[in-house]
Amino acid sequence: MIRGMRNSTGKFIGGLILAAMVWSPLTIFAQTRVEVPKNKYKVSDDVQLGREAAQQAAQQLPILRDSYIDNYVESVGGRLVAAIPAEFQHPEFRYTFDVVDARDINAFALPGGPMFINRGMIEAAGREGEMAGVMAHEISHVALRHATAQATETQKYQIGSILGQIAGAVIGGVPGAIIGTGSQIGFGAGALKYSRKYETQADILGAQIMARAGYDPRDLANMFRTIERQGGGRSGPAWLSSHPNPENRYQRINQEAALLRVNRNNAIQDTRGFENVQARLRGLPRARTTEEIARSGQNYPTQNSPQDDSYARGSRVAYPSASYRSESNNLFRASIPSNWRSLGSDGSAVSYAPEGAYGSAGITHGVMFATDREQYSNLDQASRQLVQNLLQAQGNTYLRQSSGWRRTTLDGRAARSTTLSGRSPITGQTETVTLVTTMLSSGDLFYMAAVAPSSEYRNYQRPFDYILRSLRLNDRY
Repeated sequence: MIRGMRNSTGKFIGGLILAAMVWSPLTIFAQTRVEVPKNKYKVSDDVQLGREAAQQAAQQLPILRDSYIDNYVESVGGRLVAAIPAEFQHPEFRYTFDVVDARDINAFALPGGPMFINRGMIEAAGREGEMAGVMAHEISHVALRHATAQATETQKYQIGSILGQIAGAVIGGVPGAIIGTGSQIGFGAGALKYSRKYETQADILGAQIMARAGYDPRDLANMFRTIERQGGGRSGPAWLSSHPNPENRYQRINQEAALLRVNRNNAIQDTRGFENVQARLRGLPRARTTEEIARSGQNYPTQNSPQDDSYARGSRVAYPSASYRSESNNLFRASIPSNWRSLGSDGSAVSYAPEGAYGSAGITHGVMFATDREQYSNLDQASRQLVQNLLQAQGNTYLRQSSGWRRTTLDGRAARSTTLSGRSPITGQTETVTLVTTMLSSGDLFYMAAVAPSSEYRNYQRPFDYILRSLRLNDRY
């Protein structure tokens, strides 16, 4: 979120740019080929199911609201997502990572990308690589679309309301006592247990993702033993109850690691960030068990903002649509993602943002077009003054200019570009605003600002570039 100057920009936006850095301490001589299962459902079905289920999960599970822990887990998740092989990438998916304040050793991922990781899972891990292994395994289930693929196998002759039934099943290890009773989208008491065939696929692809992201896949194998050792109880850990153990799982993952030729000495095993997170968790009050959470019957609000706000709380902002619509006013015309709404115009500024990304404090995802009606002698001076004014505006003091000015073009005329970054007080995440400026024939400064949280920027880069290329100014230059 970032607020603009009231006299010239109205409400402004917040943004980010943090590219995931993926490195691989391996040389791939051979690796097991993973075949995508047959699936009669559309990718959009996965997205819809995951979004609905995630909203209910966030209402019925105590999400740990700690920005340090959230940012750390998001960074590990982002590294793994960036390492998904291209053939299993789905631009529509939105991988998110929430930590549940529950002591059970458990984690689950929903179709389309939402993942929930119990605090107990992080505390049980012996090193960052073990935690990353669980996350890579869950990401693999999502990337291979195992939930809807399994429904394709088990519901061959039923179409009708099956999507609601899938939504009830994909929660995995989350008891129906928590997510179930009376749910309109069909949460049942039984959790979907992936077949051993799909578990093996998730183990293999998870190992490959780990290696591509710089981790040692053998940490995934070790994590299974860690979970079994620390789980206790007659029924075993919750995570293993919803992820049946294929034969020779430990040996199969180590075999894949050998094929990938991972150099363990160069792989990420433990980090200061992981140690700090575990220490931070130890300093928190005792987490309840899932059974205790269920017995409490407590619901957790997903929105804590005023009624005029639409900021996402406990759910995530939808990715930009692949389809665009033309938007225009007396100043410009541009192509805007069809799932973004127009947010008012006072004659000098107009913004476009998806649901969940706007409110009284500004915009956290989207674009803004605005003019600064001060008169300047040249573009460079005007651009520098604009940044100074924006950073001094109320609500923008968390931002800093994080790059120098770059020469570019906007609608065929000379333009300048820079970035601003800082931790948003709305999302708690690092944001980067990409700012592009040019002069109008009137002498006014026109600028476009594009924003998205750093962990999501790769899903916004292409739409931002497309919007900029489509932008046409109506003044006679």
